[in-house]
Order: sequence, then C-alpha cells, then structure tokens
Amino acid sequence: MCRNIKTLFNFEPPATHDEIRDAALQFVRKLSGTTRPSQRNQAAFDRAVEAIAESAHELLHSLETMHHPRNREEVAAKAKAKSALRFA
Repeated sequence: MCRNIKTLFNFEPPATHDEIRDAALQFVRKLSGTTRPSQRNQAAFDRAVEAIAESAHELLHSLETMHHPRNREEVAAKAKAKSALRFA
C-alpha cells in the first residue's frame, strides 16, 4: 500500500471530508499509475476519486471501536521522531 495514505480511523477530531478525499485521490493515483490523467481520462479519474471517497467516508463512520480516540498531535510527533531516527 502507498505510504502516503494515512490511517484516518479513531482520531479526535475525526477525519475531515478533505482528508478522506485526499486519501481517495492518492489511492486512485496509485491504481492508475498517474498523478495527472489526460483530458480524455479526467472524468473517469474524478468519478473514481469521488466513489472511493464516498465509500471511505461510509466505512469510517460505520466502524466501531472500544479504544479511546488517538490524538493527532501525539501520533504526528511519534511519526516525526521515527522519521528523524530513520533518516539521521
């Protein structure tokens, strides 16, 4: 799976529509092998992004967990520290 697609479930505050759409866009880019489709394929590309974003939104809002929501800042800080160690 693409490294740029981040986990969006069980965060406080919940994932926004833009975050979900950005993940869908990244997924479609990965599947299609292109970051910018040709004009001929743009409509199909956009439809795929919207369909996947809608499905992801439905999934994220229907999932249940007994765990407490994670804090976005804490997770980001851990990822930054891990990255610093990895690329130091």
